[in-house]
Amino acid sequence: MRPNDRRETVLIIKRKKRNHHHQQFIFNNMFNNPVCSDHQQAMAERVSLSSMLAKSQNDLPAKRMKDSYLEVHLPLGSEPQLREKYLTFHNTVRFGRILEDLDSLAVLISYSHTYNAALKRSPLSIVTALVDKIDMRQHIIYPDCDIKFTGHVTWVGKTSIEAKMHMSQYRDGAYAPVLDATFVMVARDPENKRAAFVNPLKPEGPEDEKLLQEGEANKSRRVDLSTASLLKVAPTDEERKIVHSLFLNTLDTKTVSFRSRVLPPNSVWMEDAKLKGLEICHPQERNIFNRIFGGFLMRKAYELGWANACSFGGCRPSLVAVDDILFQKPVEIGSLLLLSSQVCYTQGKYIQVRVHSEVFDPLSRQHNTTNVFHFTFTSDRDLFGCVSLMLCRQAKNSRYFQIKSPR
Repeated sequence: MRPNDRRETVLIIKRKKRNHHHQQFIFNNMFNNPVCSDHQQAMAERVSLSSMLAKSQNDLPAKRMKDSYLEVHLPLGSEPQLREKYLTFHNTVRFGRILEDLDSLAVLISYSHTYNAALKRSPLSIVTALVDKIDMRQHIIYPDCDIKFTGHVTWVGKTSIEAKMHMSQYRDGAYAPVLDATFVMVARDPENKRAAFVNPLKPEGPEDEKLLQEGEANKSRRVDLSTASLLKVAPTDEERKIVHSLFLNTLDTKTVSFRSRVLPPNSVWMEDAKLKGLEICHPQERNIFNRIFGGFLMRKAYELGWANACSFGGCRPSLVAVDDILFQKPVEIGSLLLLSSQVCYTQGKYIQVRVHSEVFDPLSRQHNTTNVFHFTFTSDRDLFGCVSLMLCRQAKNSRYFQIKSPR
């Protein structure tokens, strides 16, 4: 990934036993080389790195979890100019900016895990495949207090890496936890065309063993969720009862007609709980592959989802969790990025928002899905219910059940 030119973010990175060679290796892969400002020249140089790829995972040395440990400081308290770039109009921290930083840190952690002292540059291209979950430990992020990010690799497959990160903030003389995040990264060849092998992980001690087992459990859970999708499996008896109950609650008993529907008390039609946006993808947001930075996509989706929750609830919502951000396709520079936010489910003070992003090709008139985002917000008061107008449409029903079903 390349740094965003407009941000000029100052991050102080600390790592145990870091040497200058390792630090330069990481930054050569994270950021564009200033000598290779031309993208085509830079990519041509990366193609030559293909010969350095491992033929199998067995050819790579096992790494410890502490080998990839990183500690990053964001000095909001001591850098007023930096603080200005993170401020919301409510004088809190823009969480979209935090998402960008987490995405960059996950890539940095992955490169630390795959570091090879014999190479000046890594042949691997590390990209974000999935944001598995982000759980908020507190709702307020103070704009005048320093932030600390820590994280390391907790599980690896043959070509994938799970990175766990924690964010804390210095206040009242101590660091207090703010959030826990789990990202899944994948390694690709220098041209980002096929998968590449990563170093195996060697646990040391019971704590490492526990984290590794949690990583295996996370993988199994993701597989189970994908196989249980309504696109593959018929609804369960419980789900069918929910659909029938929703149908009866919106049926006009006077006409008993599918065309005449009645909105239940304290409810809003899902059709009226939408918000849309459009982004023109400029080159300032590109990564080293000349595609749009994943953190930028997450920031834009979050801000639209927050605005939708704010409009729906008539209040300023607070983020509770981020779940299952799936990166399906890369977004090219110059793309017209269409973002559609939908309130999917409400319960008490909680709002579940789904944001769908797609690119539109004005020449072919085709739409292609690139990402799906899920955000859970909370309000300071009870909310209206959200009722689907067309229960027979599987897209609406599947959205409802995916949110309502326990993880």
